[in-house]
Formats: sequence, structure tokens, C-alpha cells
Amino acid sequence: MSNELLSPAEMAEADRLAIAAGPLDGIGLMRRAGEAVAAVVLARYPRASRVHVLCGPGNNGGDGYVVARILDDSGVDVSLWASGSPKAGSDAALAALDCPVEVRPLSAFAAETGSIVVDALYGAGLSKPLSGDAARAVDIATELSLPVVAVDLPSGISGDGGSVLGHAFRARTTVTFARKKPGHLLLPGRDRCGEIVLTDIGIPDAIVDQLAIATFENTPDLWLRHFPRPAVDAHKYKRGHVGVFSGGPGATGAARLSAMAAARSGAGAVTVLSQANALQENAAHLTSIMLREAGSLEKVQEFLAARHPEALVFGPGLGPKPKVGDFALQLIATMTDSVIVLDADAITSLAHQPQALFEAARRPSAPALVLTPHEGEFGRLFPDIAGDKSLSKLAKARAAAARANATVVYKGADTVIAAPNGFAAINSNGAPWLATAGSGDVLSGIVAGFLAQGMPPFEAACAAVWTHGEAGSRFGPGLIAEDLPLALVPVLRELADNRSGPAK
Repeated sequence: MSNELLSPAEMAEADRLAIAAGPLDGIGLMRRAGEAVAAVVLARYPRASRVHVLCGPGNNGGDGYVVARILDDSGVDVSLWASGSPKAGSDAALAALDCPVEVRPLSAFAAETGSIVVDALYGAGLSKPLSGDAARAVDIATELSLPVVAVDLPSGISGDGGSVLGHAFRARTTVTFARKKPGHLLLPGRDRCGEIVLTDIGIPDAIVDQLAIATFENTPDLWLRHFPRPAVDAHKYKRGHVGVFSGGPGATGAARLSAMAAARSGAGAVTVLSQANALQENAAHLTSIMLREAGSLEKVQEFLAARHPEALVFGPGLGPKPKVGDFALQLIATMTDSVIVLDADAITSLAHQPQALFEAARRPSAPALVLTPHEGEFGRLFPDIAGDKSLSKLAKARAAAARANATVVYKGADTVIAAPNGFAAINSNGAPWLATAGSGDVLSGIVAGFLAQGMPPFEAACAAVWTHGEAGSRFGPGLIAEDLPLALVPVLRELADNRSGPAK
């Protein structure tokens, strides 16, 4: 599997293990990395007037010395600028000795329009803000709008969390090795990377397997083997039943969006659970979706006993009221073998009594929970985690999932899905067209639809986020939430076709 995401520390360990196992030594891996970057530069910028290679004192800089040597051998006009010297005897020092290009101090860096920059200063391993000559180099490249090819990660971007550490290059292309890092996918780092080119430099998959990686890019490889495939003799209840709670009069649309998404995603039966005074409003808009009065806990219990739904959606359109939070806690106490997706107003309402939620979720007989907060809702339910500026979005989602004993879908352009056991995935196929009212309600319905068909919570959430993003990307401009359930169809068809054959 190549969708593992390695932190800088994990990448360093992969390097160490690969060198110990052979056949490549450290300088061998470095030469392969430099060759990969040089190949990208030669292919993308054959007419560049000059290539400025900026080298730091560590292994990232060592890659840069290899790039400069290869470009020089290829007849490219190369200028090499260094920030400090590599440590004596290091692989970077060997690469520097092998490079015939004159080394000039980074403090004297100057460039011209028409040239390009190879950023081999610090890459993913940087843990403090860029300053001094390195920050000045960023300013020069930015002012001249020079194309930047970054080695591993644009210098100034955190490999762990994607944050900008003071100054950072904005790369046109980023060439990274073996596996991507979280900083390639988390914002704002993802926006600074440009096109990401992942290259094989000789670190076998077996080496990565030894690291027991728990962070992944959210691609179908991660969950496709769990993707629902109906049996030949399936009937509607074998394909799972979803219940979606509706708001009151004038606030019923969110539940219907969620319900239609659950149906489109494959649930065999979907019921909107409505307050009595909203039944007529819901009935006027529902056809294949069933409708049932459920304005009290007793009515809900009757439904649960009669229909045994595999998944419930609670929150869209219910209103941010304390009584909504109280009802959610009663629902969690009542349920045992179903999964509850808590979204929107349910999360805000539970923020008034978060400890009660966390304790309820840890009961031995508690149902599995999936929480789908956007930035504001996350901050209300987990204010201390949200306010900790030392934590990346990935770390925040993990901390929240562990505290709530729930799968957490921390929404945004770089949605993070985290499970209570520490597994996490970062989504990268989101589209700006999804930033529209009701989009999140659709997502909660897709999650529930996959859950009802037997997908485990983490995999169901990952699949829903990816499918939601893919549908939005393909639809493009003009998308509104009502379009999304139908836009899912071609995406689901392709996934089903892949699931029918060998898993990819």
C-alpha cells in the first residue's frame, strides 16, 4: 500500500532501516533522490535560462548537490547557493564533494526573471521558522514569481502538520520520496506544494511495513475491501436501514438531504423520523423515503424495536438547543447495536455538556459514534484541543477521537478522519464547490448509508468523505446540495466495479 503518510521522524527511520538492509547506502539513496528531482527539472523546464539550487546543511541539501551536479552535466546553467556546510563525513558532505559547481553563500543569493529555483534547503525536517538568509531567499523567489521545485517539501512548511513556519516557498512542483508526509496534504502546506511528484528511490514497501504506520491519505485503497457489495439474494432490509431525525416545521430540509444521500449510497431502507407537527411538511417531499412520527423517546424506541435500523443520523436541522443534546444522550443510552452519526446541531447542543457525551460513549454497551464537526462545531465541543496551537489538525482530530471514543470527521478542505484507536486519514480530493449549505447534511447521510451496509465506522467515514469529495469535484461549478445525491451515482458505480474485481 502506498497511501501511508510518514511523519518526518518516520521517514528518517525508514531511511535508516533501508540503509541497514541494503543494498543502497545513504549516499546511494541521496543520489537516487537527486536524480529524481533533476529529471523533473529537465522535463518541466527545458528552456530555463538558469537554475538556482539552494542547499541547506543537512540531507535535503545533499539532495540539492546531486541535483546541481546532474543539471551541470546536462549543460544547464546552474548557480549553487549554500546555507552552511554539511557535517564532515556525512552523506551530504560526500554529495557536496562530488559536485563541481561553484558554491556561493546563500547570503549573496540573487536571481533573475526567467530562472527557476530548486529549494533543497530544509524540506520536511524543519521544526522552527525560516529566518535570515533562507527567509530572504523566499522573498526573492516570491517577488520575481520564479517557479520553484521543492525537494521533499517546500522549506518553511511543517512536515508533521502543514503549517507555515514564518516564511515558506510556494512551489510549482514538489518532488518527494517513498511516501508523502502529512504536510503535503494538510493546509496551508498542501497549497504551497503545487503538483506533488512521488518517486521511488529504493525504499521497499517491506521497510515501511515495519513502521506500523497509522496515518494514511484517504484513497479507495484504504477502504475498498470493505465497500458494500449487495448479495444476489439481497432485499431492502438486508442492505441496511437508516433512520434520520428531522427538525420541526421550516427546518426539515436538512434531514431530507441526509436521507436521500443515505438511500443513494446504497441503504436498502431509509426512514425520516419526524416530529408530529412536521409530518405533513416532510410527506409533501418524500417518495421512496419512508416517514414515521418520532417526536418522543417512546416513539423512537418503538421504531428501534420494530425496524432495528443499523444506523441513525441525529443533528441536521434540529436546532442548537440544550434539549437536543439531552435527547442525543438519551438516544445513546437507548441504543446498543446501531451506529449513530452526530452532526450539525447535535454537536453544538452537546457542547453544553461534553463530559456527559464522553462518558456515555465509553459505556460498555454504548453504540459506536461518528461525529462530523466543521471547524466551528469542533471548537465548541473540544475547545481546549481546538485552541492548542501546538497541535496540527491531524493531532487535534486524533485527540478528539480518543476523548470521545468516536470516529471524528473533522471537516474542511483538508478533512481529517480519526478513529479512537489512533488510525487517521487525510482527505485531499475535496472541492470548493462543496462549500455550500446542506453539503454537510449530505455527507452525514452517506456515512450512515455505508454504515448500514456493514462498513466499520472508520472505513465508512473515510469512504463517505472521499465519495462526497469526488462527486463534488466532478460536478463542478453550480453545485448545490440537492445535486449531490444524484452526483454520487457514477462515483458509486465505479467503486462497485472495482470492488467486484481485484481490490486496487
